[in-house]
Amino acid sequence: MNGALHIGFIPLIDAAALIVAVDKGFAKAEGLDVTLAREVSWSNVRDKLNIGLFDAAHLLAPVAIASSLGVGHVKVPIMAPFNLGLNGNAITASPELHAAILREVEGDPFDPMATARALARVVAARRRSGAEPLTFGMTFPFSTHNYQLRFWMAAGGVDPDEDVRMVVLPPPYMVESLAGKQVDAFCVGDPWNSIAVDRGVGCILNFASDILPRAVEKVLAFRQGWSERNKETVSALVRAAFRAAEFIEQHENRAEVARILSHPGRIGVPADVVQRTLDGRLKVSADGTMLESRNYLLIGREGAARPDPVQAAWLYAQMVRWKQTSLSPAALDAAMAVFRPDLHDAALGRSAVAGASESPGRIEAFAGPTFDPGDIRTYLAAFGSPERTNG
Repeated sequence: MNGALHIGFIPLIDAAALIVAVDKGFAKAEGLDVTLAREVSWSNVRDKLNIGLFDAAHLLAPVAIASSLGVGHVKVPIMAPFNLGLNGNAITASPELHAAILREVEGDPFDPMATARALARVVAARRRSGAEPLTFGMTFPFSTHNYQLRFWMAAGGVDPDEDVRMVVLPPPYMVESLAGKQVDAFCVGDPWNSIAVDRGVGCILNFASDILPRAVEKVLAFRQGWSERNKETVSALVRAAFRAAEFIEQHENRAEVARILSHPGRIGVPADVVQRTLDGRLKVSADGTMLESRNYLLIGREGAARPDPVQAAWLYAQMVRWKQTSLSPAALDAAMAVFRPDLHDAALGRSAVAGASESPGRIEAFAGPTFDPGDIRTYLAAFGSPERTNG
């Protein structure tokens, strides 16, 4: 077994299972000597994983798929036997944009359909007045953040490619970009939404878990060739991460976990910010208004750690919907094959039936058609925008 591992991560709370696995000794107990490398941008993490500078990585789930398909970059097959987090994102707006949207909201100000329709009215008013389009930041073109923003906007009648500007920003730079008015809003994982609120430069508009109640966000990713040569090591790291996820989800451990993650070499933000995120109880505006959601971030509970190929199919469908790639049965199969519940179950000594019983195997959303991975063409057609097809 290859026990010495170099693993990259971005300072986000959904890296918690990986960080806790190392810092609490779960990885060492599996015979692993792990060095964690903190990175700033997802392109850095992807590239270092792809060329072999990292043995594994905390990675955006859509990047694992895009890399495996050769979409947007060189083709390097990736496999993901473990989910590091479901959900955990939010849409945060400047105080000015937040106030403008709330003035237009009809109904519940935390309802994503109400805010999306309000955004459409704000966008229309700006167009009539000759104002510049609003600018929204997201972490990467191949990211759940990008797809959640687009899904939300489009449901309210905003065309994300025509009506607003979408720009890529590394997660740690989001707050400064909002404070400096380079962007009007962003979608990112915590702690950066909470940091923006605490600094008084942003207000959380919607939790992404209200847009998609169960969306895979980050995975523990390996190059496929490397994983095939190091099967025992992969299994050992999955077990260590699983034990860490279970530890994190025990409420009595949250304060300790928050202290671990707050270390400057890890996430490097105040422990109380971390704990609020883990507890799903976030301050959404500078006046102290709090919003709670038990689904805000799922790390180990409710089968969150087990990869679900249906989630991969949904992400692939978003790539097709937003014209990042074309629709093909072979590509869909390849995308779904990136998520490896079989390796997850084998590492934990579970049967496939027992493992599958924990995962819903479906996609739910606040709007739009029912998602069927067996009929993506019909799903996409229901949105009224024709997709490019290939075969």
